[in-house]
Amino acid sequence: MIRGVATADLRICQQLLADGSRSFQAASWLLPRAIHEPATALYAFCRVADDAIDTGSDRDAELAQLRQRLSLAYAGTPSDHPADRAFAVVVAQHAIPRSIPEALLEGFEWDANGRRYQTLAELEAYAARVAGTVGVMMALLMGQRDRAVLSHACDLGVAMQLTNIARDVGEDARAGRLYLPERWLHEAGIDPEAWLRQPVYTEAIGSVVQRLLREADALYARASAGIAWLPRLCRPGMHAARLLYAEIGNEVQRRGLDSVSGRARVSGGRKLQLLGRASLSALAPRQPLDTQVLEEVRFLVEAVPSSQSDPTTGGPARDASQSRVEWMLELFARLEREERQQRGPAGRGPVSQRG
Repeated sequence: MIRGVATADLRICQQLLADGSRSFQAASWLLPRAIHEPATALYAFCRVADDAIDTGSDRDAELAQLRQRLSLAYAGTPSDHPADRAFAVVVAQHAIPRSIPEALLEGFEWDANGRRYQTLAELEAYAARVAGTVGVMMALLMGQRDRAVLSHACDLGVAMQLTNIARDVGEDARAGRLYLPERWLHEAGIDPEAWLRQPVYTEAIGSVVQRLLREADALYARASAGIAWLPRLCRPGMHAARLLYAEIGNEVQRRGLDSVSGRARVSGGRKLQLLGRASLSALAPRQPLDTQVLEEVRFLVEAVPSSQSDPTTGGPARDASQSRVEWMLELFARLEREERQQRGPAGRGPVSQRG
């Protein structure tokens, strides 16, 4: 249990995770309890915030209320909601700068305003807000404050969001949303407005999806190096997140890059294979960290007071009370149940909700 969080509140947060993201949930079960539980609390607040924007009739009013809820959480007097109460405890215990969840809310605002993106850099700025923020917060839960490690955590979040966008091109278009860089569309001979009115798959749109997946793959490779510097027990879970989301991109490739006609999914059996691969990846030796920072996430990295500590020593992840075998068996059962259930469409939101 998270010290200071009621059991009932944590259970509701866990249910929000179970209902919201299959891939994130699968990866999170490979994390030690000391990380899994606060990560669930963070996810729950993000989910509640995203749902408020998606379902509210007055998005401006919902955003204002969310910012007020964030202020109350950071003041230690959270709103009377399980996710708010758990979130307030976690951000205090792990010294998460307020500007990071504020950036997440800014990303929600961009969505509410229907913002479109002309360039890859503009799209990465959006991904930094709705997904890079999640990466930074996860790293902070693991006790990591080294800027190189935080930068690679952002790389993973941005890569995952780019993958989600590549997967959901048709679903988004039918909802009147377009996230693909419009400059790329023009270069491929596609008029964004005309295509959005009648979204159909063509080789041209497939070439744009391919470009986006290549950018995501480059970020996954950088993120992999950063994962090696996380606490030992955290590495399997984060490699699992990397591999599960990258596999979504692989499925898009197998479908001939047609993410307009349908939505690529990763089967439960394939997920289980990737979880085993994640455990092996966690044994890979460390390589020197790339000090390059993706410009669009720099503000997130610099929001965290710099740490002079060795990143190899950070992190509270020492809880190995559940055996890895028990986790894998429970996870397999969950994945098999999910495969039998009817799956509904997901809404655009932070990356942790989209897998």
